[in-house]
Amino acid sequence: MDGRQIQAARALLGWSQVMTAEAAGVSVPTVKRAEGAGQTKASDAAIAAIRHALEAAGVEFIPENGGGAGVRLRK
Repeated sequence: MDGRQIQAARALLGWSQVMTAEAAGVSVPTVKRAEGAGQTKASDAAIAAIRHALEAAGVEFIPENGGGAGVRLRK
């Protein structure tokens, strides 16, 4: 999962960075770091928490399959 997937997942859900941070139990700057908005990167534990929150809300992360990694909502 990369920063673009996190941003796309938030967009699918209509979530702001604030909403994502609250759902994941992390800070807003941590969400920004996970999305790649700076030199400092988020920790693996923070990224896992963000991923868990987004997946719990119905997002499915699609691995690289020749056409690029992506996201979609579960049906």
